[in-house]
Amino acid sequence: MRGVFVTATDTGVGKTYLARAIATQLRAEGLRVGVAKPVVTGLDDPGPHDHELLGAVTAATFGPPVSPHLAAQLAGTPLEPGALVAAAHRAAAGQDAVVVEGVGGLLVPLAPGYAVRELALALGLPIVIAARPALGTINHTRLTLEVARAAGLDVRAVVLTPWPDQPSVMEASNRDTLAEHAPVFVLRRDAGAALLPVADWLGDVRWTD
Repeated sequence: MRGVFVTATDTGVGKTYLARAIATQLRAEGLRVGVAKPVVTGLDDPGPHDHELLGAVTAATFGPPVSPHLAAQLAGTPLEPGALVAAAHRAAAGQDAVVVEGVGGLLVPLAPGYAVRELALALGLPIVIAARPALGTINHTRLTLEVARAAGLDVRAVVLTPWPDQPSVMEASNRDTLAEHAPVFVLRRDAGAALLPVADWLGDVRWTD
């Protein structure tokens, strides 16, 4: 069993699109792929929603478009870390690979003392970071890289998305600057991941509780 954890520098930067592109490409390469999105918020907003786009296994879903810890508090149903890990286990069962998508960024709280970072660590998966190519991405992405590496997470790639057909001077500079700190790739809208080394991003699953 191999897998990858998809995180992001922020919410709304293309994390679900990237996770779906990775899973689709791995299937095109002949692998059986399970997908997990342990927590989904924002069901009160018009769909389709992240887990629907991914066909993902979930542990908890909430209506308000807010941080998971607040959504759980408002619903009176605290999130249990073990249940979040178990959702990834269910997605991985009988598969060759699993793609797990986080929620927001690595420091988004899920439960007291337990953020997305801790979920990624518990799953023992390498991570791929979705980031926007626009202004501000250098700081946001470098902060995410610092947090990930300080925790001992294995960062396989940063993916700038959606990458424009004609990138500006600033966008091209952002890509080159970030490439000094991690392997950087780009993903165009609706282009798929055929040109990305997605199989190289997979790592051996090392489940912990």
